[in-house]
Amino acid sequence: MIRRLELLAPAKTAEYGVVAIDYGADAVYIGAPKFGARAAAGNAMEEIERLAGYAHRFGARVYLALNTVLYDSELAEAEAIARRAWEAGVDALIVQDMALAEMNLPIPLHASTQTFNLSPEKAAFMGKAGFSRLILERAASLDEIRAIREATSAELEVFVHGAICVGYSGQCYLSRTVSGRSGNRGDCMQPCRWDYNLTGDGFQRLATAKHLLSVGDLNLSEQLSELIEVGVCSFKIEGRLKDATYLKNSVAFYRQKLDEIIARRTDLARSSDGETAFDFVPDPEKSFTRGFTTYYLLDPKNRVASFDTPKSIGRFVGTVSRVAHDSFTLNRPAVRLTGGDGLCFVSGGRMLGTNVNRAEGDKVYPNRMEGLAPGVHVYRNYDHAFVQRLDRSRTRRTIALAAQVSVGADRLTLRLSDGAGNAVERSVGGAFEVAHDPARAEETIDRQIAKTGETIFRIERIDHAGDVARFVPAAVLNGLRREALAALEQVIQQNYRRPERQPRDPSAVYPEQELDYRANVTNRLSEQFYRRHGVTVVEPGLDLQGDPVGREVMRTKYCIRREMGQCLREHSCAYTGSMQLENNFHRFALRFDCAKCEMSLIYKGQRDK
Repeated sequence: MIRRLELLAPAKTAEYGVVAIDYGADAVYIGAPKFGARAAAGNAMEEIERLAGYAHRFGARVYLALNTVLYDSELAEAEAIARRAWEAGVDALIVQDMALAEMNLPIPLHASTQTFNLSPEKAAFMGKAGFSRLILERAASLDEIRAIREATSAELEVFVHGAICVGYSGQCYLSRTVSGRSGNRGDCMQPCRWDYNLTGDGFQRLATAKHLLSVGDLNLSEQLSELIEVGVCSFKIEGRLKDATYLKNSVAFYRQKLDEIIARRTDLARSSDGETAFDFVPDPEKSFTRGFTTYYLLDPKNRVASFDTPKSIGRFVGTVSRVAHDSFTLNRPAVRLTGGDGLCFVSGGRMLGTNVNRAEGDKVYPNRMEGLAPGVHVYRNYDHAFVQRLDRSRTRRTIALAAQVSVGADRLTLRLSDGAGNAVERSVGGAFEVAHDPARAEETIDRQIAKTGETIFRIERIDHAGDVARFVPAAVLNGLRREALAALEQVIQQNYRRPERQPRDPSAVYPEQELDYRANVTNRLSEQFYRRHGVTVVEPGLDLQGDPVGREVMRTKYCIRREMGQCLREHSCAYTGSMQLENNFHRFALRFDCAKCEMSLIYKGQRDK
């Protein structure tokens, strides 16, 4: 049985979605006009419909992110958006709120990562409850993914690249706590990227002004085969707020990686059609990155922190060996720098940056010298030449066709087929005389039929039929070719079939009978969903409650003790006292569950000034 793999890319706008499809994505996800988990990335339904039409020409899919929690007053509008999305050609909704599962919608549902999919029991239920796909928690390990695969027949989607939410998805209330802007409502301030002080017993200072909750960026490009083996079918790139160069670069990079795997196996195939010929060499280190990590996929004790900065650091360039008044020298630089490149480095406990005016071998002339000293490690976080190359990129995606040309005395016939079962045949009448130069006549036919221009097609093979070679005017060939190509595109659109809605098992029982605020129930339909499936106690979600003092506002596999070399299970001489995070405004107690290797943040309230 052939398993079809999907490369899933972000789309800030419909235009970005078209770019992602052109550069090799099998599917894209885009924000709904409202109620998307990136409030700044909403899109008009007309644009989403345009994107769906473009994607479906390649058999690619469009998923709509409608994944915030909803209030009772918003249910009717959310349902209207969902139904309009189906009419617009959207293939599935990505949802967090169970109210959408109660609405009897025609469109398939994908369980957003905010539904916190990390256990086999939860996964089994979600599959039975009508979700055709589960988007797994970023912190899931290979073993956890394998156990989930065994528990459900639903499709599994994982993030493979981009920013990581350090808290369990949907279980983080840090932004709402410190600002009132709720991540579960699509308005996260990303306070996990802020700097904090870490204090111990008696307010002993353990760390000062460090980004103690900021982690590196995900890169699972070397683990794709392992993810395929444990049953993942969709490989997701994060970044609906990233720029076009990030999108082109990351999509091209993972397209090549997946294609290399597919080429080695007969049981795997792409989930969409067409091929992309790249006019650049993709390299994810040349786009936004805080430094790459595999997070906890392979090792639950992996070090993943990025204490010095939450910003992009890029690729290591080299170590400063000498400094002059207007330049510095790198010790065996790892890359060649050029004018316009952006550099960053840590000096005096601060992340600083500069731009390259010019570089001569290992000698660099920056626009400012602040912080540069012997021993400083330098990184390039902006590759000027690479960005220019991507800006000028004219990469196209095309579908290969086979053409058959048959020329009789009074009729010319052209048949086009794409190898996926789509074919058209068009013909035109005329008086076609026997060619005096048969080879030249066939050469003319081949040259004109092969001109696919700016269409989504390319002619890979042309076969000739007929008793003898005949002369056909170029204008006739061009007209017939244009008609056939347009007809084939229509046939492909007509033959495209969207996935069907997964039926819901009304007898499915939720694995817990009592739900606290972390279930994020904020409306009557969501509560109705859980009670219908056996839940007896449903606490309102935190977005409906008041001051969260004393509440757990984040839970995570990430552990500050481990990152600082103070793990109580690994180091007998580790600091055993309490730990608190604080900044100028707020305090959080850290709670450690060493048996589960989990850390929680408990809100202790605002700091006294």
